[in-house]
Amino acid sequence: MSMIEVNAAALATHPFLHGMPADQLGLLAEAACDVRFPVRHRLFEDGGNAARFWLIQCGHVSLDLHVPGEGPVVIETIGMGELLGWSWLFPPYKWAFGAVAATAVEAFEFDAPAVRKLCAADPALGYELNQRITEVLAKRLRATRIRLIARSGYSAAVH
Repeated sequence: MSMIEVNAAALATHPFLHGMPADQLGLLAEAACDVRFPVRHRLFEDGGNAARFWLIQCGHVSLDLHVPGEGPVVIETIGMGELLGWSWLFPPYKWAFGAVAATAVEAFEFDAPAVRKLCAADPALGYELNQRITEVLAKRLRATRIRLIARSGYSAAVH
Protein backbone atom coordinates (compact mmCIF):
# COMPACT_ATOMS: atom_id res chain seq x y z
CA MET A 1 0.00 0.00 0.00
CA SER A 2 1.33 3.44 -0.90
CA MET A 3 0.19 6.75 0.64
CA ILE A 4 0.35 10.21 -0.92
CA GLU A 5 -0.76 13.48 0.70
CA VAL A 6 -3.74 15.22 -0.87
CA ASN A 7 -4.93 18.82 -1.05
CA ALA A 8 -8.35 20.51 -1.12
CA ALA A 9 -8.37 20.67 -4.93
CA ALA A 10 -7.88 16.91 -5.20
CA LEU A 11 -10.67 16.23 -2.67
CA ALA A 12 -13.01 18.60 -4.55
CA THR A 13 -12.96 16.18 -7.51
CA HIS A 14 -14.66 13.39 -5.53
CA PRO A 15 -18.46 13.18 -6.01
CA PHE A 16 -19.09 12.72 -2.26
CA LEU A 17 -17.45 16.10 -1.58
CA HIS A 18 -18.84 17.94 -4.66
CA GLY A 19 -19.79 21.50 -3.79
CA MET A 20 -18.23 21.49 -0.31
CA PRO A 21 -16.71 24.90 0.57
CA ALA A 22 -12.95 25.16 -0.09
CA ASP A 23 -12.13 26.00 3.54
CA GLN A 24 -13.85 22.80 4.70
CA LEU A 25 -12.04 20.77 2.03
CA GLY A 26 -8.78 22.27 3.28
CA LEU A 27 -9.53 21.06 6.81
CA LEU A 28 -10.39 17.55 5.59
CA ALA A 29 -7.22 17.42 3.48
CA GLU A 30 -5.20 17.69 6.72
CA ALA A 31 -6.60 14.29 7.74
CA ALA A 32 -6.42 12.63 4.29
CA CYS A 33 -4.00 10.76 2.07
CA ASP A 34 -4.26 9.03 -1.29
CA VAL A 35 -3.91 5.25 -0.97
CA ARG A 36 -3.82 2.24 -3.29
CA PHE A 37 -4.74 -1.32 -2.37
CA PRO A 38 -4.13 -4.46 -4.44
CA VAL A 39 -6.94 -6.88 -5.26
CA ARG A 40 -7.91 -9.09 -2.26
CA HIS A 41 -6.41 -6.64 0.27
CA ARG A 42 -8.57 -6.65 3.44
CA LEU A 43 -9.26 -3.06 4.53
CA PHE A 44 -11.04 -4.02 7.75
CA GLU A 45 -12.67 -6.88 9.65
CA ASP A 46 -16.14 -7.07 11.17
CA GLY A 47 -15.79 -5.92 14.80
CA GLY A 48 -12.41 -4.24 14.25
CA ASN A 49 -11.53 -0.71 15.34
CA ALA A 50 -13.05 1.85 12.92
CA ALA A 51 -10.24 4.41 12.79
CA ARG A 52 -10.38 5.26 9.06
CA PHE A 53 -12.81 5.80 6.23
CA TRP A 54 -12.36 6.06 2.47
CA LEU A 55 -13.72 7.83 -0.57
CA ILE A 56 -13.24 5.45 -3.50
CA GLN A 57 -11.63 7.02 -6.58
CA CYS A 58 -11.42 3.87 -8.68
CA GLY A 59 -11.95 0.17 -8.20
CA HIS A 60 -14.43 -1.79 -6.10
CA VAL A 61 -14.56 -2.95 -2.49
CA SER A 62 -16.78 -5.81 -1.31
CA LEU A 63 -18.48 -5.48 2.07
CA ASP A 64 -18.80 -8.85 3.75
CA LEU A 65 -20.22 -10.40 6.86
CA HIS A 66 -18.93 -13.53 8.55
CA VAL A 67 -21.66 -16.17 8.53
CA PRO A 68 -20.99 -19.16 10.82
CA GLY A 69 -20.41 -22.27 8.74
CA GLU A 70 -20.09 -20.25 5.50
CA GLY A 71 -17.29 -17.76 6.18
CA PRO A 72 -17.41 -14.25 4.67
CA VAL A 73 -20.51 -13.54 2.57
CA VAL A 74 -20.49 -10.47 0.29
CA ILE A 75 -23.47 -8.24 1.03
CA GLU A 76 -22.68 -5.15 -1.05
CA THR A 77 -20.06 -3.69 -3.38
CA ILE A 78 -18.84 -0.09 -3.05
CA GLY A 79 -17.30 1.57 -6.11
CA MET A 80 -15.96 4.72 -7.71
CA GLY A 81 -17.31 7.93 -6.21
CA GLU A 82 -18.66 6.26 -3.08
CA LEU A 83 -18.03 6.44 0.67
CA LEU A 84 -16.61 3.35 2.37
CA GLY A 85 -17.07 3.23 6.12
CA TRP A 86 -19.30 5.09 8.53
CA SER A 87 -18.81 3.11 11.76
CA TRP A 88 -16.12 5.65 12.75
CA LEU A 89 -18.93 8.15 13.45
CA PHE A 90 -20.62 6.27 16.28
CA PRO A 91 -19.26 4.84 19.54
CA PRO A 92 -17.95 2.24 20.11
CA TYR A 93 -16.27 2.88 16.69
CA LYS A 94 -16.30 -0.80 15.63
CA TRP A 95 -16.85 -2.03 12.07
CA ALA A 96 -20.27 -3.59 11.42
CA PHE A 97 -18.93 -5.48 8.36
CA GLY A 98 -15.65 -6.47 6.77
CA ALA A 99 -14.25 -5.00 3.54
CA VAL A 100 -11.90 -6.42 0.93
CA ALA A 101 -10.68 -4.98 -2.38
CA ALA A 102 -12.56 -6.79 -5.16
CA THR A 103 -10.28 -5.06 -7.71
CA ALA A 104 -7.24 -2.83 -7.37
CA VAL A 105 -8.46 0.27 -5.50
CA GLU A 106 -7.38 3.89 -5.30
CA ALA A 107 -9.01 5.99 -2.59
CA PHE A 108 -8.76 8.99 -0.34
CA GLU A 109 -8.18 7.62 3.16
CA PHE A 110 -9.14 9.70 6.20
CA ASP A 111 -7.92 9.49 9.78
CA ALA A 112 -11.31 9.18 11.52
CA PRO A 113 -10.33 10.42 15.02
CA ALA A 114 -8.73 13.49 13.38
CA VAL A 115 -11.90 14.14 11.34
CA ARG A 116 -14.06 13.79 14.49
CA LYS A 117 -11.85 16.41 16.18
CA LEU A 118 -12.11 18.73 13.17
CA CYS A 119 -15.90 18.38 13.21
CA ALA A 120 -16.06 19.08 16.96
CA ALA A 121 -13.96 22.22 16.49
CA ASP A 122 -15.91 23.38 13.40
CA PRO A 123 -19.66 22.64 13.71
CA ALA A 124 -20.30 23.82 10.13
CA LEU A 125 -17.89 21.17 8.85
CA GLY A 126 -19.51 18.56 11.10
CA TYR A 127 -22.96 19.47 9.80
CA GLU A 128 -21.84 19.41 6.15
CA LEU A 129 -20.13 16.03 6.49
CA ASN A 130 -23.00 14.49 8.46
CA GLN A 131 -25.57 15.66 5.88
CA ARG A 132 -23.58 13.94 3.13
CA ILE A 133 -23.11 10.74 5.15
CA THR A 134 -26.81 10.66 6.09
CA GLU A 135 -27.73 10.88 2.40
CA VAL A 136 -25.46 7.89 1.67
CA LEU A 137 -26.99 5.88 4.51
CA ALA A 138 -30.54 6.66 3.34
CA LYS A 139 -29.70 5.53 -0.23
CA ARG A 140 -28.15 2.29 1.04
CA LEU A 141 -31.15 1.56 3.27
CA ARG A 142 -33.50 2.06 0.29
CA ALA A 143 -31.33 -0.25 -1.84
CA THR A 144 -31.34 -2.88 0.92
CA ARG A 145 -35.12 -2.62 1.21
CA ILE A 146 -35.49 -3.15 -2.54
CA ARG A 147 -33.17 -6.19 -2.44
CA LEU A 148 -35.09 -7.71 0.50
CA ILE A 149 -38.44 -7.22 -1.20
CA ALA A 150 -37.11 -8.71 -4.45
CA ARG A 151 -35.64 -11.66 -2.55
CA SER A 152 -38.93 -12.31 -0.71
CA GLY A 153 -40.81 -12.54 -4.00
CA TYR A 154 -43.13 -9.61 -3.35
CA SER A 155 -43.64 -6.97 -6.00
CA ALA A 156 -44.77 -4.30 -3.53
CA ALA A 157 -44.15 -0.69 -4.47
CA VAL A 158 -41.08 0.80 -2.82
CA HIS A 159 -41.02 4.46 -1.87
